Amino acid sequence: MRAMSTGEHRLRLRHLNLGDYDDVAAIMNHHYPEQGAWTRRQFTAQLRRFADGQICIEDNGKVVAGAISVIVDYAQFGDTHNYEQITGNGFLTTHDPKGDTLYGVDVFVHPDYRGMRLGRRLYDARRELAESLNLQRIILGGRIPNYEKHAHRMSPQEFIRLVQTRELADPVLGFQLANGFHVRRVVQDYSPFDRQSGGYATILEWRNIYHEAKPRLIGLRKPVLRLGAVQWQMRSLSGLPELLEHLEFFVDAVAGYNADVLLLPELIHAPLMALTQKPSASLAMRELAAFSEPLREALLAWAVSYNINIVLGGLPDYRDDHVVLRSLLLRRDGTFAWQERLHVTRDERELWGAKGGEGLEVFETDAGRLGILAGEDLVDPELAATLIRKGAELLLTPFWSDTRIAYLRLRHCGAARAIEGPCYTALSGCVGNLPRVETMDLQYAQSVIMTPADYAFPHDCIAAEATPNTETTLIADLDLEALKELRAQSAPRPSRA
Repeated sequence: MRAMSTGEHRLRLRHLNLGDYDDVAAIMNHHYPEQGAWTRRQFTAQLRRFADGQICIEDNGKVVAGAISVIVDYAQFGDTHNYEQITGNGFLTTHDPKGDTLYGVDVFVHPDYRGMRLGRRLYDARRELAESLNLQRIILGGRIPNYEKHAHRMSPQEFIRLVQTRELADPVLGFQLANGFHVRRVVQDYSPFDRQSGGYATILEWRNIYHEAKPRLIGLRKPVLRLGAVQWQMRSLSGLPELLEHLEFFVDAVAGYNADVLLLPELIHAPLMALTQKPSASLAMRELAAFSEPLREALLAWAVSYNINIVLGGLPDYRDDHVVLRSLLLRRDGTFAWQERLHVTRDERELWGAKGGEGLEVFETDAGRLGILAGEDLVDPELAATLIRKGAELLLTPFWSDTRIAYLRLRHCGAARAIEGPCYTALSGCVGNLPRVETMDLQYAQSVIMTPADYAFPHDCIAAEATPNTETTLIADLDLEALKELRAQSAPRPSRA
């Protein structure tokens, strides 16, 4: 029976509550050993005055990162304020529900979770909050901790200019600039506890371009899903580390376009079969199964740290003297699931000892409901129909094919599934040649993202399409609201007798 499992992390963005104080205090005491954490009275006052502005990320029920904010009438303070003034000494007595500015009081991340880009998620949540409340801007006071290394030879203004042009680096200012903030002013004596910044701080601003537009709330499912797909070049590899280096490059590249989902082909790690030096393809495939777990662990870590859901096909699972091919879904909340391939080709059965698996699931993600029909599973219209009935909006097909005619068989079936659904379909395959790997020496693909056939969609039903047999990526925005409307219009109606 097909199983589903969760990973080490289960991240959830939510609002803080009074029961979170101990977790928050522990993180702040580590971050600010001199001044320490907010007192319980301050924390209670922050929640009482502006509960919607206090956001955190929990992992398996424990707070691991948080952001404190307050709404102010910024004209009452201006750019020459200090930290204690604008935060009401941490009690947020300055909170004004009718104000025009969301002020960033603090952001903190547990040291064990650094490198997972949780700070970026909190900044994204703040932006969503500012937009939903129709505020003009976000303002915050920023430290410049690396300035102390250069204070003897340059002014803070010169240091900031060099950080902006990337001639110098600063972990705080660099992060804020990367998140869309710009420096409004340099101020002195902003915080008495910040000695590293030499008594200086930056006042930074992010402008809400949706001001006066329709409000949006945080946490709502996006009406548009941004999908990225990789057309993967097969290449000889020296080992797993080299594969992971190439793989992380594409995860980083597609995540850089703020994609919600990344689709990768089947069996991208097949070149590792050449390293097993086994006399037959079936034995080499069984050895390849040993790489499935390290690949899963690396991809799950990247899904969290790059904030993108990842789907990868063709991970062999060796059991009871046969191989089952699995596709993995690695969610950016730290959980994962898998879908077993139900149909195998004759060569996969005879040369690899592969058999079809069990189970067929629709997977919920923060971006939409996904079904995975890898390779030959896409050819079976009943599988797609089952997933559509269960609510799937997007069918993802990681595949590998050796010839153009084999590829076109999948391509035309994918187009049919998109029209029949109706739904979106996406195919991602491998290209190139692969010496010393029996049964996988040739690869052909033209990865594609396809849509239903209706006025709201591209006239040729293609959202994005790759050049054949070239390593590249695809990015497409898929309108889930348009799909919902089409399904409502095309739903079967009872006939009139």
